[in-house]
Amino acid sequence: TLCFQAFLQMCNLPVRVICRANAEYMSPSGKLPFIHVGNQVVSELGPIVQFVKAKGHSLSDGLDEVQKAEMKAYMELVNNMLLTAELYLQWCDDVTVEEITHPRYGSPYPWPLNHILSYQKQWEVRRKMKAIGWAGKTLEQVLEDVDQCCHALSQRLGTQPYFFNKQPTELDALVFGHLFTILTTQLITDELSEKVKNYSNLTAFCRRIEQQYFEGHEQDSSAIEARSSRGSLLS
Repeated sequence: TLCFQAFLQMCNLPVRVICRANAEYMSPSGKLPFIHVGNQVVSELGPIVQFVKAKGHSLSDGLDEVQKAEMKAYMELVNNMLLTAELYLQWCDDVTVEEITHPRYGSPYPWPLNHILSYQKQWEVRRKMKAIGWAGKTLEQVLEDVDQCCHALSQRLGTQPYFFNKQPTELDALVFGHLFTILTTQLITDELSEKVKNYSNLTAFCRRIEQQYFEGHEQDSSAIEARSSRGSLLS
């Protein structure tokens, strides 16, 4: 949910984050995050961006068509590599699943529901991994994919404060959400976070956005209500 929180903060829109154990089941698409504005509920970052744009708020209006196409390509890269790697580490690495993911995901629920829902989620994620060809990957291959993605992002960012121009775009919000989560989420090993830490401009980028858009910001509860799952590491 950090991706869309960062996006809304960058749009200067007030948001109140509410954690609910059953957030996935409240979402229209069954996926997180989702926002509740008045009588409308919109889920997932892409539709949320379009919804906010329709209300007159966009971070990428200043980009030309070539830049917009490039931004979308990098966003696809992040979703295909970083998000998938995060899910793989949580739900396909057996040690992480047993010691961290299952206890954390099932923590809001009583026994035996905590076990049932955790194994159901694990089955869903592993089925997805099989469908996209990730089920047979080793951890080393997944980490190499993450490194390649970080290398591409690092090259694109360079010494700029943001990926395009001097103002943040949807790409900045997406990258921040995933990288910051990787850097701060406790796993069995630090191998995933170490891949990100190898790129000093990416870690500086995360710190810069954290300071500018999160530290010292009071979250106004008047406009947008965002819901996230307390039981999952990432959404």
